[in-house]
Amino acid sequence: MSGTNPLTAQNASELDSRDHLRHLRDEFHIPKYQNLQGPQTTDGAVDSQAIYLCGNSLGLQPKGTRALLSEELDVWADQGVYGHHRHPNSRPWIDIDECVSEETAKIVGAHRSEVAVMGTLTSNLHFLMAAFYRPTDTKYKVIVEDKAFPSDYYAIESQVRWHGLDPLDAIISVSPRPGQYTLDTRDILKVIEEHGASTAMILLPGVQYYTGQLFEIEKITKSAKGRDIVVGWDLAHAVGNVELSLHDWQVDFAAWCSYKYLNSGPGGIAGIFVHEARSDQGRLTGWWGHDRASRFKMENNFVAIPGAGGFQHSNPSVMATVCLLGSLRVFAKTTMKAIREKSVRLTGYMEDLLLSDEETRKFYEIITPRNPSERGAQLSLLFKDGIMDAVFQKLELAGIIVDKRDPDVIRVAPAPLYNSYEDVFKFSQKLKEAILEASQAGAS
Repeated sequence: MSGTNPLTAQNASELDSRDHLRHLRDEFHIPKYQNLQGPQTTDGAVDSQAIYLCGNSLGLQPKGTRALLSEELDVWADQGVYGHHRHPNSRPWIDIDECVSEETAKIVGAHRSEVAVMGTLTSNLHFLMAAFYRPTDTKYKVIVEDKAFPSDYYAIESQVRWHGLDPLDAIISVSPRPGQYTLDTRDILKVIEEHGASTAMILLPGVQYYTGQLFEIEKITKSAKGRDIVVGWDLAHAVGNVELSLHDWQVDFAAWCSYKYLNSGPGGIAGIFVHEARSDQGRLTGWWGHDRASRFKMENNFVAIPGAGGFQHSNPSVMATVCLLGSLRVFAKTTMKAIREKSVRLTGYMEDLLLSDEETRKFYEIITPRNPSERGAQLSLLFKDGIMDAVFQKLELAGIIVDKRDPDVIRVAPAPLYNSYEDVFKFSQKLKEAILEASQAGAS
């Protein structure tokens, strides 16, 4: 930073001027204050942009997405079924997933053949666990985190029951130490060591949705695989957020959604990773995983596409796939290394602003790890004195878009592709105003 005070509006502007990724903000639609609040807006705010810090829940729409969707609608209207093979924009529907697989592989640190774009996150987890969770009489347990996203826990629990096992016996939950909110890697490794002989699989999040903690994926994977444990990762909050090297880390499988940091739109198409060393794994099969050259011979003899492609089931939604393409074209203009470097700076700047305000910091606690290497683009604020809802409502009225997790946490995610230092500075100022108003109202 410069020698000037780093916590002023002027300095935020200076930081934005030196940001090598600042031009990518123009690739996205930033919601307008008026559209969020309706016609009764305050003077001067009608055409102003909202401060969008909710990419951990739903990423913003890339400007190129609408044109891609329109193109596919035109092909459908003009070509009908011929769009499967005769596509004027060289995106034949029969191979639509090919247009997004290569860039996806770069983002997760994989070989092209190790990724497939398909389905939705929880469905993909079920398909992958059907392939990789093969319990025996002696090796049948699954290690999870105690605060896993509910959908993950439901999937794991139902898989355990599917095999006729008791979740109370088969599922091992790792919890934070008393008084802490995040998991200590040493505790995870200890559980792996203690239960390695009886554990068949471990499934953890790359980034914990509630706290924003970034897990030590490589270290945990190495420890588990050293005890012959299958290793899977839910990367919903990690993909497009942090640097990943799934192939080099020897991860067995992973799954993710794409509507958060990958900006593919609500309910967007998801993705999977299967390490090339496990590509022959038995799996539930569908016709889209069949060898492309002979798929339409309609023979009842399944021949898998090599790699993760052989785990596909049904033909992917063309519309959902090109929505993802709209975002991946923005990612292709930079690298995950550059995105992560800006993310560390931007989230760190937010943390500095919040911690510097002695007047309001007593009303909340940042439960996201302080170490930048242990978090993604998110800070989770745990509020005290029951003021969270009031603060959240006041932020909304000010055009600040964040999200909350009842009863007392607000999650704030400065996404480096489209958020600026000015965004973060304005958020810090509005947060202060909201806290002071809420605390004074509560005291009266």
